[in-house]
Amino acid sequence: MVKIRLKRMGAKKNPFYRIVVADSRTPRGGKAIVELGYYDPTKHPSVLKVDTETAKEWLNKGAQPTDTVKALLKKAGAL
Repeated sequence: MVKIRLKRMGAKKNPFYRIVVADSRTPRGGKAIVELGYYDPTKHPSVLKVDTETAKEWLNKGAQPTDTVKALLKKAGAL
């Protein structure tokens, strides 16, 4: 199953996330199929950049977003 989820990057106590499409069996920081954007919750206000066209394509192909990513995609206007 293909999922749209967050890939944690950044240093200790300083998280930075990439929104990626990955196989559900791969580890959180593992290889991704494609990168859709990024999310930085440490900045005020938080920074969110998403390629909405590519995200919509993957959703139409059947990729399942996680709960957090679903909220972020709604915020970005991809859902």
